[in-house]
Amino acid sequence: MQLHVYKKMSKTKTLYTCQQCGAQFPKWAGQCNDCGQWNTLVEETISSNPRVTHYAGAQSTAIHYFADVQLKQEVRFSTGFSELDRVLGGGLVKGSVVLLGGDPGIGKSTILLQTLCTLGKHQKVLYITGEESLQQLTLRANRLSIHADHLGLLAETHIEKILSLIAEFQPAVVIIDSIQTMFSEQINSAPGSVSQVRESAAQLVRFAKQTQIALFLVGHVTKEGQLAGPRVLEHMVDTVLYFEGESDSRYRMIRAIKNRFGAVNELGVFGMTEAGLREVTNPSAIFLANHLPSTPGSAILVTWEGTRPLLVEVQALVDDSHLANPRRVAIGFDQNRLALLLAVLHRHAGIPTYQQDVFVNIVGGLKIAETAADLAILLAIFSSLRNLPLPQKLVMFGEIGLAGEIRPVQSGSERIKEAAKHGFTHAIIPSANAPKKENSDLSLLKVQHLKEVLSSKLLMLPSAHPTTQDTP
Repeated sequence: MQLHVYKKMSKTKTLYTCQQCGAQFPKWAGQCNDCGQWNTLVEETISSNPRVTHYAGAQSTAIHYFADVQLKQEVRFSTGFSELDRVLGGGLVKGSVVLLGGDPGIGKSTILLQTLCTLGKHQKVLYITGEESLQQLTLRANRLSIHADHLGLLAETHIEKILSLIAEFQPAVVIIDSIQTMFSEQINSAPGSVSQVRESAAQLVRFAKQTQIALFLVGHVTKEGQLAGPRVLEHMVDTVLYFEGESDSRYRMIRAIKNRFGAVNELGVFGMTEAGLREVTNPSAIFLANHLPSTPGSAILVTWEGTRPLLVEVQALVDDSHLANPRRVAIGFDQNRLALLLAVLHRHAGIPTYQQDVFVNIVGGLKIAETAADLAILLAIFSSLRNLPLPQKLVMFGEIGLAGEIRPVQSGSERIKEAAKHGFTHAIIPSANAPKKENSDLSLLKVQHLKEVLSSKLLMLPSAHPTTQDTP
């Protein structure tokens, strides 16, 4: 009797994947039902055969307790940039995966090339490019006067070939520029698609954890400023860094959005020069470099970024509006928060702005997310509205509640010390942030309500140009 052996054939099916959020649908539609974006669904072929995958850091399948786990000290090494080490949490950790995103031309490849050349003096490093040729990389290194003779280079986008070559070369640090150009032969879709980015990143992360290689991934961003590809990409990596600042500005800022080995929202400041990026060791002095004293609409804020205080200038411009709905524009600050503060200013201080356009700008391209900037924002608006310049050596910080109260913020003592170190003589702070031992060089005005601030003698300065807006 003849036996027939049937091999199990792999079945494939077609799905439409949103390139914005990663949602999958059986039929094409003009708009994604999950994220609401238009024309983002792309046809992809999915195999029904499950691939064998393992957790990136798995060594055994046994169940353990916390008491049984043997802790190993994190092995960190410097990148050569103290500001980048600060953002990473004290240095680069072996086996960590860092995702770096930012606008085109802002300096992602430049700083990684500089970092890799510094690290390559003491260990094996590898730069893998999927966007540029080796000649282009060499020309950039020569333009930046970087000695990269000891730097390993590879121009490849096939992820399986890349992993094979890395295993053979055995480097300590690897840069993938960029993850959106990589593709895996296990996925039947174009490079840059959601499935390809997810699969390529998964293989790279798993390989880095198993071999203890420090890995940098360069990520593209969308026009909204978010990392392109699936959101799961940010969950897979250990650290997510974003470049902030305008590409035509002299200064660049790198912020840690996620960090499993350090503080979140840590900020590193760099200056762009002809020889590449150079770190700025005193960011407060940079942000206040062009501050003009006795200027209405200007206030100095002591903000907290990661683990250190920074002094930045807050500017406001209030002008009569000829529109039915006056404009509210905030650069570097939440616009909804600005509308809330203007309502508090009207309700609890009797100062309306419903007939004026209000513009707020955080000088230097910095983005302020903490509520400690509330007091500085309102005082800058008040100064512009009344045309009254604030004292030259005055700083402030504090959160403003809906009832007009001044709430305390974190690290008040450290903010006060930073202000005194830069030569400021007066500070307006929440009463709850008053230090037990006051600094003799800094006079503190402790306030509990917005009315106390606006009626303070510090603000009662003669107006250089009286306006008709002096009466609420």
